[in-house]
Amino acid sequence: MATKTNKQLILEFESFIPYIQSLDSMEDADWEAPLEAGKWSLQDVLCHIMLWDKYFYEEALVKIQEGLPLTAAHLDFNAFNANAVLYARTVTRQEAIRQFVLYRTKITGLAASFSDAALEQNHPDGDGKKFSIRKYLRDFISHDKHHKKQIEKYAATVAVTKA
Repeated sequence: MATKTNKQLILEFESFIPYIQSLDSMEDADWEAPLEAGKWSLQDVLCHIMLWDKYFYEEALVKIQEGLPLTAAHLDFNAFNANAVLYARTVTRQEAIRQFVLYRTKITGLAASFSDAALEQNHPDGDGKKFSIRKYLRDFISHDKHHKKQIEKYAATVAVTKA
């Protein structure tokens, strides 16, 4: 399989925006119900994705733009995700979508402003490990796809139930 260009990666990362916006038409009960037994709700998943976007935007991408050391570090994923679920309880569906669009747009706009060399350059993160914008985009596109599969499976179940 051919390696994607940096521009293709940015466009693919950005393409999740209209998909998430399309979910705004779901009913509140469907938005707040678990995607599967014992799993997160759609609201939880969206806040989880948005807060990771916010974290990497603020702690890595902006730092690279400003020529500052990265403060992004390998966090306790479970604690971060638990906080995302708690945060999801404090915002409306529309606010969660708005925040997702805001941070995803900031990331893609900033990434698009960098040269290919800058996107591929390794920077030491807060733990001293290598961080590149290209690798971040590639990793989180896979992350998006994982959650999109969960959402699509759930949406199909909801559609059948309401038919």
